[in-house]
Amino acid sequence: MNKKLIIILILLFPFLGKAQQAVSIIPQPVSLTVQGGQFIIDKNTSIIFNTKENDLRLAANFFNAFIKNVSGESLSQNVKKQKSIILEIRKTEKAGDEGYLLNVSPTSIKIIANTKVGIVYGMQSLFQTLPQIRTNAALEVPCMEITDYPRFKWRGMHLDVCRHFFGPEMVKEYIDLMAAYKFNTFHWHLTDDQGWRIEIKKYPKLISVGAWRADRTGIPWSECQPTQPGEETSYGGYYTQEQIRDIVAYAKEKNITIVPEIEMPGHSAAAISAYPWLSCTQQPQSTITGGVYPPNYQSVYDVSNDSVFTFLANVLTEVMQLFPSKYIHVGGDEVDKTPWKNDPRCQELMKKLGDTSVDQLQSYFIDRIEKFLIAHHRKLIGWDEILEGGLAPEATVMSWRGEDGGIKAAKMKHDVVMTPGTPLYFDHYQAGPAGEPEAIGGFNTLKMVYDYSPIPKELDSADAKYVLGAQANVWTEYIPTVSQLEYMVLPRMLALSEVLWTPKENRNYVDFYNRLQNQFRVFGENGFNYCPGNFTVTIKPTAQDGKLLVTLSSEIPRSSIYYTIDSSDPDAGSDEYKSPIQIDSSVILKAVIVVEGKVMGVKPAEQKFVMHKAIGKNVTYTYPVSTYYMADGPNSLTDGVRGTDDVSKYWHGFDGNDLIATIDMGTETDVQKITIGCLQHYKDWIFLPQSVNYEVSNDGKNFTNLGTVKNTISPDEKGFIIKDFALNSPAQEARYIRVTAKNLGVCPKGHPGEGQPAWLFADEIMVQ
Repeated sequence: MNKKLIIILILLFPFLGKAQQAVSIIPQPVSLTVQGGQFIIDKNTSIIFNTKENDLRLAANFFNAFIKNVSGESLSQNVKKQKSIILEIRKTEKAGDEGYLLNVSPTSIKIIANTKVGIVYGMQSLFQTLPQIRTNAALEVPCMEITDYPRFKWRGMHLDVCRHFFGPEMVKEYIDLMAAYKFNTFHWHLTDDQGWRIEIKKYPKLISVGAWRADRTGIPWSECQPTQPGEETSYGGYYTQEQIRDIVAYAKEKNITIVPEIEMPGHSAAAISAYPWLSCTQQPQSTITGGVYPPNYQSVYDVSNDSVFTFLANVLTEVMQLFPSKYIHVGGDEVDKTPWKNDPRCQELMKKLGDTSVDQLQSYFIDRIEKFLIAHHRKLIGWDEILEGGLAPEATVMSWRGEDGGIKAAKMKHDVVMTPGTPLYFDHYQAGPAGEPEAIGGFNTLKMVYDYSPIPKELDSADAKYVLGAQANVWTEYIPTVSQLEYMVLPRMLALSEVLWTPKENRNYVDFYNRLQNQFRVFGENGFNYCPGNFTVTIKPTAQDGKLLVTLSSEIPRSSIYYTIDSSDPDAGSDEYKSPIQIDSSVILKAVIVVEGKVMGVKPAEQKFVMHKAIGKNVTYTYPVSTYYMADGPNSLTDGVRGTDDVSKYWHGFDGNDLIATIDMGTETDVQKITIGCLQHYKDWIFLPQSVNYEVSNDGKNFTNLGTVKNTISPDEKGFIIKDFALNSPAQEARYIRVTAKNLGVCPKGHPGEGQPAWLFADEIMVQ
C-alpha cells in the first residue's frame, strides 16, 4: 500500500484505545442512534456490491484497503459469507445528492446512497466509529443507524500557493485532510503578485519568470524588497499541466472539486513581470518577493488594452481544459486602480463607456471576463470587490470583508459563499499570539469558528437560499512551511466541517470538543503539527454608570480560571474566578486556565485597567469606527481598557478618517486632564495621529477649545509604539468632551502602502 493511502486511511480512523466505546464522528451526523451489540469485521466478512457499478467497485476497493491496513485481513468481494458489508446505490429521498444511510447490525453493515459520493461519505463515518487500530485483529463496529446529509452545498477550504509554494504531494495531503471531514470544494489560489504557479503552454514566461523570485528567507514579509536586477531568482515553483491533471483526478476520487483562482485585474504583478505589455506603463519590472512594492509598480492589468483580454482568454482556455469545475475564480480583490486613473487610454475608455469612476472600469473588466466564461459554460466567482461599480449579471460573490458584500449580493439574487476574515481566515492567530508561530494578525479561535453561522440574520428565508455555504481561507504570507500550514488548519478546519455539514440544532461545542480529543491523538501519532487548543483566558470588561465589571471565560470545557489583580502571575493557588469582578481602581489583571491542577498556556492573559471619570459614558463619532477594528463596541473608548500589542483587540480603528469622538458625561463634571492612547505599527499601516485637539461644552453645541497636543514621533518609526496624548488644563465644569485626532491621511513615502489610506488606532479616552 502506498504511503499516501496509509495516511488518509489512518486519518479517517481516530480511536487508538479500546476503552473508548462511544460513537464519535466529525462532523456530527444528522441522526445517529446507537444500539446494542457489534459487527465484527474478520475473515468471515464479505463486501457485497453491484459489479455493474464501477463507482461501487472503486469504493469497495478503497474500503478493503482500509480494512487490510488496520487488521491484516483482505475481505472477500461478492462471496457468500456469514457477515456482509453491503454497498448499494439506490434512490432514497432522505439522503439527497451527498447523503447516506448507514445501518449496522451484528450480521451486516449497509451503506445506501443515491450516489457514489454518499457511499464514500458513509464509509468515512464508519471508519470513525471503529474503536481501535490493531494489526491483524478483528475490528468491532458498534451497532447503530445513521441518516446523514450536509447542510450546505459549498463546504470549502482555500490554499494560497503563491506567497509560498507547496508541492504536489503536499497539495494531495491537504486534499486528504479535506476528504476526511467531508469538505467538497478546494479553492486553489494559483496566481498573485508574488508568484504564478500554473503552467500555461501559450505563455511560457509566466512560469520561467513569474514563478520565481529572489530568496528572502528569514526577512519579515513586510520588509521583503523586490528582486534586484541581476539577482538570482531561486525561490518559488509551479505545477505542470500534467501534475495539475493528476491532482484534479486525485481530488475527484475523494469527492472534492477544485476551483482554480486566476487573479485579475489586480494582484497580477507576477504576470506583468513576465509580460510587461500587460500593464498600463508596459515597463519592465522585477518580481515581488514580499510586502514591499516600489513606487509606480504595476500590479493591475491595462483595462483599455484588448490584447490583455486576448491574453486572459487564452490563459482561461487552458485553465478550463485542466479544471472541469463549474466555477472559475477570477479574484477581483484589492485592485490598485491608480494606473487607470493616470493612464490617458483608460480615461478615454471610461468616457467612451459613460463611466464616472474607475470602479466602473473594474465592473467593465469583470463583465467581459464573465461573458467569456459563460460562452464556455462556466460560472464566474470573485471576491466581494467585484460588487464595486456594479455586479456582473451571473457572478457568484465570495464575501471576505465581513458579511456585508455577501448580504448585498444575496439580496440581489446572486449566489454567495461566506468567507469573512473573522472567523474564517485561518492565517490568523488561534491561541495566542504568545507561543504561536508568527501570523499576519487577527485572532480566530476554534470556538469562534465553531460558533459561526453562514446565514446572516439580515437575510430572510427567501434570500438565505442564495448562500451556498462557506469556506476558510489560508493565505501564506506568514506560512512558509508544511508544518506551519498544518498548525494553522488543525483543528480549526474540523470545527468548520461541522458548521457546514451538521444541522445547527445538532451542534454543541462541548460535545464537539470532547470528540476532538480523539482526533488530537491521531494527529500526534501521525506526526501532524496541530494547535492543542486556545488556553488563553478571554477578558471582557463591561462599563456602565461609572462601574467596571470584568468577565473571564475559557474555551476549554472542564477548566478553571484563576486570577490576580496585583500584577503577579496567577497559579492554582490564586483566587478562582466564580463571578464578574468589580474593578474599583487602576490595576493589571492577569488570569490563567487550570486543568487538573496544571496551569495551561504559555503565559497569563493580561489586561491593564485604568479608572477615570469617563468610565461607562456614552461616545458618539463623526466618522464611523471600522467594522474590522471596533474592540468591544461603540463605548470601548470609555471602558477602562488599555490596548496591548495585539492590534486585533481593544483598539478602535479609523481607515483614512480622523477620530472625532464626543463623550457625554451625563452631568457637568470637573475636568482637569484629558488623555487619549494611540498606536503606531508601521508594518500594519497604523500611524500615530498628527495631533489631538480637545474641546468641552455644556450644551453639546457650543464648544470651547482647550488646546492641541502635537505628535513628536516620525511616521517612519518602526516597531510597536503606544503613545498617550495628554492635555492638562485649568479645572472647569463640562458635560461634553470632544476629542479630534488627526489621521496621517495616507501611508508615507517609502512605505509598502505609500499613498494608500493610513490607519489611526485609539484605545481609551481618560478624563481626570
